[in-house]
Amino acid sequence: MKGIFQKNSQVVGVYILLASIAGTTLFTTQYWLTFTPPNWSLAFTFIVAILLLNHYTILLPPSGNSLSMDSSIYLAVLFVLGVNLALTILLATSIIYAIYKRSVVWWKHLFNFSIYSVMIIGAYEIFLISGGGLGTLSFFNITAYMLSLSVYFLLNVLLIGIFFLLTATENLLTIFRGMFKETISSYLITLVLSLILVLLMQQEIILGVLLFTSVAVLLSMSFKQYFELYLEVSQKADVDHLTELYNHGYFKSLLEEEIRTARSTGQPISVGLIDLDDFKKYNDQHGHLQGDKLLKHFGAELKKNASDTCTAARYGGEEFAILMPGKTELEAYHFVNQLRKKVNDNYFEGVEVLPHGCLSFSAGVIQYNKEMFHTSEVLEKADQAMYYAKTKGKNNVCIYKAENVAKETYYNKHEMELLEQQLKIFLYKDVYTYKHSRRVYEYAIEFSSKLNLNTNDEKTLVMGALIHDIGKLEIPRDVINKEGKLTKDEWAMVQKHVIWGREIVATNRELHYLLPLVELHHERYDGKGYPYGLSGQEIPRLVRMLTIIDSFDAMTTERPYQTTKSFSEAIIELEKCAGTQFDPELVEQFIEVIKETPTLYEKANDTTVQIGM
Repeated sequence: MKGIFQKNSQVVGVYILLASIAGTTLFTTQYWLTFTPPNWSLAFTFIVAILLLNHYTILLPPSGNSLSMDSSIYLAVLFVLGVNLALTILLATSIIYAIYKRSVVWWKHLFNFSIYSVMIIGAYEIFLISGGGLGTLSFFNITAYMLSLSVYFLLNVLLIGIFFLLTATENLLTIFRGMFKETISSYLITLVLSLILVLLMQQEIILGVLLFTSVAVLLSMSFKQYFELYLEVSQKADVDHLTELYNHGYFKSLLEEEIRTARSTGQPISVGLIDLDDFKKYNDQHGHLQGDKLLKHFGAELKKNASDTCTAARYGGEEFAILMPGKTELEAYHFVNQLRKKVNDNYFEGVEVLPHGCLSFSAGVIQYNKEMFHTSEVLEKADQAMYYAKTKGKNNVCIYKAENVAKETYYNKHEMELLEQQLKIFLYKDVYTYKHSRRVYEYAIEFSSKLNLNTNDEKTLVMGALIHDIGKLEIPRDVINKEGKLTKDEWAMVQKHVIWGREIVATNRELHYLLPLVELHHERYDGKGYPYGLSGQEIPRLVRMLTIIDSFDAMTTERPYQTTKSFSEAIIELEKCAGTQFDPELVEQFIEVIKETPTLYEKANDTTVQIGM
């Protein structure tokens, strides 16, 4: 990894050198080719205006990007007075700015000067080629101005984009898409304002520049106040008022963002969920006001001990969460366990009534991996590890391990009753989906047992198979029971059942671990499925299993919009689609299960199997 960074650093250095040489060479050549003695009093006006605009930038929410209107002045000078004066002003302001910002490395000033040189000269050449004339802005020659402004913008995106490409881990498309998204609106404002300044300068140059600069400075002051107010309001929305930690909503959005980064970079990221031990007992003993003081105390401890790279949040009630980018599960475990020991040793009034005689917590830690599709799956597994820590006597930290899930929770009675209630709604609306769900459930039990899955994965696959089509409850009865081929609009509606299913299951936190199977079971191995077009290993392994089971039952059972296949024909179809629609390795294993388990043939048409255990 160190070698890669060194190599990237060398490439970046070469690019900066080449860009600087190209920019300064273009500047020197163009300057002397078009040289005319500048009007220094006029140039001084523009130089002061640009320095003011660079100081009074306009802050834009939500990210705080700053918009400087110096480009508006460069372009207006270019269009009215010519390229030579524009380059003179650029040189003077660059020298002044380099002296004023001596703390900035010299090559950054040179690189910035070179980029502006290329942009100004490129815009000027296109302006002349397309028929533009100095100081003659009118409706009839507006094309020359538009082309020139577009080239100015595109050269900026290209030159800066290459720099970010060489210094970042994202691909070219992601970088340029991000740059366009971040800069297009601010650049449109800048470029349109340059034309307004041209119109002002046509009437009275110095007065026009003074008016333009005054308006820009006043806008900067106003936007600064607005941005500070925005930050204050957004911070209140993201922060828990009691503990002054981030709240549940902000933590989940940040987790999603960090997971996206982890997917693209391959860097580890871990999550810890913390639950204060016996907090209810403390509340009952000392009252809710004292309980709030304890929560506030723990929040302060958490904030104090969290490293710069970690983010702590109040997850809800007496539960807290820590996001740890760059940490493996083992590093995260050591970090949280050290925190636990510090909390044990830090006395707080009244904690002697607790079983451990001190403030303590139980915590679960998990490291994200690419098999986890949703943030809810990460949090659910961290939650399971946390409760496993409680079963070990509390005041404990546990890393998530599937084998730590107690065997008796495999068919959780409460969860099964909940799923049964949901499934039975299909009895009056769509008996086909009811029978189909039961058969897929039976296939999943047989398939998972043959694959020797761990207890937790086996439970997830089986229960996910039972509930995977729950979203079809949202499809109108006349569509879901239609005889004959569906229309294009009807098929589009049917495809939405995976999203509707996710929304239904997401309302119950206890079932969040089933979300990937409900939402993704129509994704294809070759990326041609829906709703997201995921492919290969992007699709969680349990989902790839369910896709095969679901499709096999669909092929071998009567459906309104598909002919029925025999078991032999369905097996041939699975083999044919291995590597395109299905995971080829899992197809082979499933076919072995079908051939080795004759009772599955009987179960395919048996709807009297009891779900509850």
